[in-house]
Amino acid sequence: MNRWALMTTIAVFAAGQAEARSLEIAPGDGAQERLQTALLDAKPGDEVVLAAGRYVMDDGLSLDVDGVTVRGAGQDKTVLSFAGQKGAGEGLLITSDRVTVRDLAVEDTKGDGIKALGTDQISFLNLRVEWTRGPDEKNGAYGVYPVSSTNVLIDRVTVRGASDAGIYVGQSRNIVLKNSTAEFNVAGIEIENSMNADVFDNVATHNAGGVLVFDLPGLPQMGGHSTRVFRNRIVQNDTPNFAPKGNIVASVPTGTGVMVMANRDVHVFDNDIDANQSAAVLLVAYQKTFTDPNYNPLPRAIAVTGNRIGRNGWAPQFPGGAELAAAVGGVLPPIVWDGVVTDPRTGAISPETGRMSLADGPVLNLRLPAAGAMDKANPDLAPKIGDAVLPQPAEVKLPAAQAALGS
Repeated sequence: MNRWALMTTIAVFAAGQAEARSLEIAPGDGAQERLQTALLDAKPGDEVVLAAGRYVMDDGLSLDVDGVTVRGAGQDKTVLSFAGQKGAGEGLLITSDRVTVRDLAVEDTKGDGIKALGTDQISFLNLRVEWTRGPDEKNGAYGVYPVSSTNVLIDRVTVRGASDAGIYVGQSRNIVLKNSTAEFNVAGIEIENSMNADVFDNVATHNAGGVLVFDLPGLPQMGGHSTRVFRNRIVQNDTPNFAPKGNIVASVPTGTGVMVMANRDVHVFDNDIDANQSAAVLLVAYQKTFTDPNYNPLPRAIAVTGNRIGRNGWAPQFPGGAELAAAVGGVLPPIVWDGVVTDPRTGAISPETGRMSLADGPVLNLRLPAAGAMDKANPDLAPKIGDAVLPQPAEVKLPAAQAALGS
């Protein structure tokens, strides 16, 4: 680069930096209108800065400008209260790219807490989303909720009280979820219909289910795969399932540590899994009817190895669970697999189901002929299943500028 080109580049960069603004908002009268106006007026590179205090919101907020940071003074210092929200939507809806939301709390939204839809490079840092009345089916479904997004960073986030999933990532790609806490939700952490996710150094406790990795039919993106769940504390998930009837997570047994359904290349390793009354690890096929010929309802290529598994499964809450526990000495083994290997689309055994590496046994294989057919269980208890070591999915790499935001 010659001298003049270099000077021009520096000048353009400096001009861009000079144009970036800090739009400062204080609590008090008119906070809703002032904050929404700042989100509308923001330009790429701007920060919307919220001072410490309690902000009373009477409606949802939205952001559709790329490259904006929304920053508070801390997740217990800057609090957006939606207790008086008029609509039933989310607290904050983001539909733009390269957005960071950090250092604030969102409380008591009628719908989801913070939702990002169709975004790239969305980052949630040091946030708290909470329904302060505790577990209640009338709470919003999701706390932090990126969907149909790429390059998702969730770091140091706490969610309590979601009636579906506290921290939920759906139909997305390239996900890093770390250093976060999910408690008193139906599902603590859920990765659904997503590809390439690293879920690590989190705590999932006092939920109905701790960590779920699902794939569901009838959605624009199916075929979820390549999730690593590691170095998490998945303990004492004991909150009774309070999901509204009809929700898919309403079927998650209270006291489930990790549950994998209809997903592939899922590796669960180096976690502490303890004091979950139904099961430490539950592997199941999707049970409901579906018509999409491209959907595979079976869990396959699953590895459960090197975890520290304590006492789990002493009072299983799924149908037939108590009888199964009694048959094996009163407590279920660390891994329970429904054992469905027949693909309902073809009526043939799926070769992919043979790619299991379930070393943290014993493993209770229910050998169900079809998903949910508990009345036809033919259980078999094995020290482990599968001798082959499955190759792990690659570490998720976020764009450098986004990765630098994390702790």
